[in-house]
Amino acid sequence: MRTPLCDEFGIEYPIFAFTPSEHVAAAVSKAGGLGVLGCVRFNDTDELEKTLTWMDENTDGKPYGVDVVMPMNIPTEGTSLDLGAMIPEDHKKFVDETLLKLGVPPLPEGEGREGVLGWLHSVARSHVDIALQHRPVLIANALGSPPVDVIEQAHAHGVKVAALAGAGKHARSHVANGVDIIVAQGYEAGGHTGEIASMVLTPDIVDAVGPDVPVLGAGGIGSGRQITASLALGAQGVWTGSIWLGTEEYQNLQSNEGWTEAFTRASSSDTVRTRIYTGKPARLLKTKWTEAWNEEGAPSPLPMPLQNLLVSEAHNRINASGDPDVISMPIGQIVGRMNDVRPVADVMADLVSEFQDTVARLEKLRG
Repeated sequence: MRTPLCDEFGIEYPIFAFTPSEHVAAAVSKAGGLGVLGCVRFNDTDELEKTLTWMDENTDGKPYGVDVVMPMNIPTEGTSLDLGAMIPEDHKKFVDETLLKLGVPPLPEGEGREGVLGWLHSVARSHVDIALQHRPVLIANALGSPPVDVIEQAHAHGVKVAALAGAGKHARSHVANGVDIIVAQGYEAGGHTGEIASMVLTPDIVDAVGPDVPVLGAGGIGSGRQITASLALGAQGVWTGSIWLGTEEYQNLQSNEGWTEAFTRASSSDTVRTRIYTGKPARLLKTKWTEAWNEEGAPSPLPMPLQNLLVSEAHNRINASGDPDVISMPIGQIVGRMNDVRPVADVMADLVSEFQDTVARLEKLRG
């Protein structure tokens, strides 16, 4: 499974793993892939500093990356209080009434009431500044190209930049801005995703950027057969995400019986693409919470970052309640194959083994 990206980053397998858990990211890197830590959850820059120090010390010297959420165009943000004032009262009322109707209990006083500030441009920039004081080999941006000065800042530190793209024209724009690696994020993916499925999107983007720009296939990838398919479509590796939510190491970040039951019982059709999570289209597990936003009289989701600020406390309450029928979980269509909880090393071993078996089977077809 060796491609030029393996030599570029000093990894054994071209398997890139996005995860909000440092424990998962470190385990993937130690198993031969490239763990990419999602930074959006870090409101406290001191916490991110401590977490990246932990990554430095717990990856056996293996490389890792970080992922930020930063729009290309720099918005005028103001203060958090100003942003809060921009959220309509009708939206707040809808959220409160929906939580009451779904039987979601409040959090203990003082817990989980701050919005996830990592969605703000200024906070994402601080994440980049902190990351570059450590030893990531890659900075990825979930919203496409970061601003050109941020790309140049990363390059000045010898760090490559990756950006997600949902169409060939977006990929060409990213390359023109200086992005090094394009993640072809298919419709099947969890979290932010476009409208084109990976079987069509990956070769579209490979052709759009040409042979000198590496492309990672992404979107519902969780098996060695899918990795084989991505490489056959022209990708030099894969970008994975949802599959790592079902690992033992992830339980250090998110652990309750409701969370585990929600994804282990779900089929590949039990997800929905909606703007209710962040204000931009994102794929979530289909639950009573997502369905409530489709009911008659429900408000339209707000633009980013207002929607996230609106629902952050609600999501904390929902996830703390542990009700699998309500839980708010960004996850891709690969959820239908996530039927048990396993160590990261076992998942990696299965991905590699199935890839090797698939390649061997295809070789026989050559006659």
